[in-house]
Amino acid sequence: MTKTTTTAPNTGGGMWLFEDTTSGSVFTPERLSDEHKLIDQTADEFVRNEILPSHGQLETKDWKLARVLVNRAGELGLLGTDVPEQYGGVGLDKASTVLVGSRFGQSGSFGSTFGAHTGLAILPLHCFGSDTQKDKYLGRLVSGEWIGAYCLSESSSGSDALGAKTRATREPDGSFVLTGEKMWITNGGFADLYIVFAQVDGEQFTAFLVERNSPGLTIGREEHKMGLHGSSTTPIILQDVRVPSDNVLHHISKGHKVAFNTLNYGRFKLAVAASGNATAAIGEATKYAAERQQFGQPIATFGAIKHKLGEMTVRAYVVESMIYRTTGLLDASLKGNEIADAGPLRNILEELSIECSILKVAGSEMLHYVLDENVQIHGGNGFVKDYPAERQYRDSRVNRIFEGTNEINRLLIATTLVRRALKGTLPLISAAKRLEDEVTDPPTLVEASEVPLAEQRSTVLAFKKTSILVLGLSMMHYGDKLGEQQELLSCVADILIDTFGAESAVLRADQAAIDAPQNQLLQIDATCVFVNDAAGRIEANARTALASMSDGDSLRLQLAALRRLLRFSPINTVEKRRRLAETTVERGGYIFR
Repeated sequence: MTKTTTTAPNTGGGMWLFEDTTSGSVFTPERLSDEHKLIDQTADEFVRNEILPSHGQLETKDWKLARVLVNRAGELGLLGTDVPEQYGGVGLDKASTVLVGSRFGQSGSFGSTFGAHTGLAILPLHCFGSDTQKDKYLGRLVSGEWIGAYCLSESSSGSDALGAKTRATREPDGSFVLTGEKMWITNGGFADLYIVFAQVDGEQFTAFLVERNSPGLTIGREEHKMGLHGSSTTPIILQDVRVPSDNVLHHISKGHKVAFNTLNYGRFKLAVAASGNATAAIGEATKYAAERQQFGQPIATFGAIKHKLGEMTVRAYVVESMIYRTTGLLDASLKGNEIADAGPLRNILEELSIECSILKVAGSEMLHYVLDENVQIHGGNGFVKDYPAERQYRDSRVNRIFEGTNEINRLLIATTLVRRALKGTLPLISAAKRLEDEVTDPPTLVEASEVPLAEQRSTVLAFKKTSILVLGLSMMHYGDKLGEQQELLSCVADILIDTFGAESAVLRADQAAIDAPQNQLLQIDATCVFVNDAAGRIEANARTALASMSDGDSLRLQLAALRRLLRFSPINTVEKRRRLAETTVERGGYIFR
């Protein structure tokens, strides 16, 4: 039987690995309210009617048009979903923010402009700004009168953000003089307010609010990029730029708090945009496949194309499930707090850093797969600029570099979990000891069940135990040197990503019996395909990880334990992908929205 509960899940980051999350306790797209759907409709209509038709003009570097469109988004309230009404925002929940961000994700270039403005400029000002700073700047940014930009990266410190060389020298009157150069700044060419990170006295990493008209601030030339031609990307050169002490954002030496919590939210929002982009591309691929004739029939009838459409749908469904699950954790944590009090938001963004990094990696790589297959389905037409597939493919490549490279985020997923375990905030060590006893006990027979997804729930539990096994052995083998084993940590991260995705999909599909019965069988198909394929990936990553630590009899014992944990039988994924693909063609696009 499908279980439902009103008990809120534990909002502690990473706790899903150690706890049994019950069906009905996580937020899913099927639980969006009528008000949410109106917000979604407003954002979708704006993007379709005003943004998408402007792509060609934006790609000529028409920043005046970009400003007009940002301003128009502000008029509709689409820039201020995270901001309280007292500063011109609309103060909505995070589910509303996800809906808006997903729709803007349909446009790579303007989506980047929107994301940098709302997630990297408005958000840190809301979370860390003083009342005076908010009064002065936040209303202008939320209305779209001013555009914001986030200046963290430098030519010698991309992923190593704290290694920034930009200096901030204290002056006798309490002001600061900034000198340095920031690179790859989205909105750099036409922003009015820059959040700039610099080292005070060479060692205190600090965030500053710097206005465009500040003497000594120069905008470099637009970068010649592979994609996102309709998004401004420039260097920002600071030559003795004087900044008043009132424009220190948060506190001196606390710039890492501003930078990393902003990036956590940015990673989450990047996955949201990727999800919106993917669902739109699935619609384009479906339409093309239904219309394109080869050998006297639509290519959508060919098994190879059905596989692509089915797999695109599966991956988009799982990332969407992960996004809304995390959205539910955000909103549950913020419930009952005044939106003007940004403290709880700062805290939960830090707490959910593991999930934000998981989503960033999973979302960007899912989108790359979907857009690559979209080009392939279009064939030769996918390689020319007459169709959106070519531009979308180029635009998406940077998503695996934005907001911390996927390599860095994989390391963050694993090392953050280990660090919290060592601090005692996650029960990894005790769970690993219990698991050690379990794998040495005689095996127990598991009775077959007719309950939908019973086998998948059991397999997800095995995924969790595999994660704990590999992590526990890694910590025991390498101790405080584990951080140096990047290949091993990447394997661990991939296991965790697949585990979180599989459980999120299972929980959503199980809830669909009540929330979306007309779609439950299709959700079960998507979930079963993903869990089946994730099992193979997890086993391969676990074997690689174990072999990197052990050999001989020790390795054989560990592999035997792994086989006991990951006992699963493959299913007929061909049939399920075909059913998903055929329904996608029948309905004319992504079937779960």
